[in-house]
Amino acid sequence: MGAFVDVFLGRMLRCVHGLKDKPPSALKDFSGAVSLRTFNPGEHGGLSVRAIRRFMVLAAVVLFISSCATTPVSEKKALILIPFEQEKELGSKAYADILKEEKLSSNDRLTAIVDRVGMRVAAVSDMPHLDWEFKLIESEEKNAFALPGGKVAFYEGILEVCDNEAGLAAVMGHEIAHAIARHGAQRITQELILTGLMTAAAVRLADDRNSDFILAALGVGATVGVRLPFSRVNESEADEIGLIYMARAGYDPREAVGLWQRFSEEAKGEPPEFLSTHPSHKSRIEELGALMPRALAEYELAPVKYGKGETLMDK
Repeated sequence: MGAFVDVFLGRMLRCVHGLKDKPPSALKDFSGAVSLRTFNPGEHGGLSVRAIRRFMVLAAVVLFISSCATTPVSEKKALILIPFEQEKELGSKAYADILKEEKLSSNDRLTAIVDRVGMRVAAVSDMPHLDWEFKLIESEEKNAFALPGGKVAFYEGILEVCDNEAGLAAVMGHEIAHAIARHGAQRITQELILTGLMTAAAVRLADDRNSDFILAALGVGATVGVRLPFSRVNESEADEIGLIYMARAGYDPREAVGLWQRFSEEAKGEPPEFLSTHPSHKSRIEELGALMPRALAEYELAPVKYGKGETLMDK
């Protein structure tokens, strides 16, 4: 049974840390401590405290393994304890709250473009059948977000940096990727583990004690409309997935590099990467360049190619 525990603990750690090799040698001592080799339910008239503890450890290991998800495109492992239906419910509730406080754009042309590009990217994503919604908010803020369940919003200010449909598709793919990769659920899971709650029942927006951290985990602030950053690992993964999605949708993926070059010009005095939760624009551009051969191959397979698409703003 000790070898059995070794295997399960190894899989759990590979899920959490993305390990590919054998279980660390440190697991041997730990697995020995939780081994059921000495388990005998008949001893001392029933289950001993020690045996119950061992059973609880094994139960926790099984929970971790059953909650290990593989992210599309990047193929990375992630630990998620929140049921998908519950995650979608949280996203829909947060989205409705945000839209109550924000004014939608009166620009019919740009609103239609955001919806059109969004539908094209969503259609080639790994969750095309979600109830996708795309809203354009009247604001000079250069921002966008996607919440679980396919709820996406762009602020008018970001469209100037996007410049064209392909630039918009790059941001759209990135934001949709956060939802597809379930980065919000990953952050909620991390919080549950840190707080020791270990139960999805504690995750309810209606509960004022937890609403702030839930909104933050989903990528928006308690002050609705405030976009909070994901980790650098999540952001890089969303860049990778989003690049593939925009290419599959028929938009030239090379325009993603142009987008971040424009963002770099906008972000004067950008803090060093190690001080930020986001990758630096320089790092992002380099990483996108490394991913470009795969993205271009996807682009060549797209049944319809839109290239850069329509220019968004009047020059």
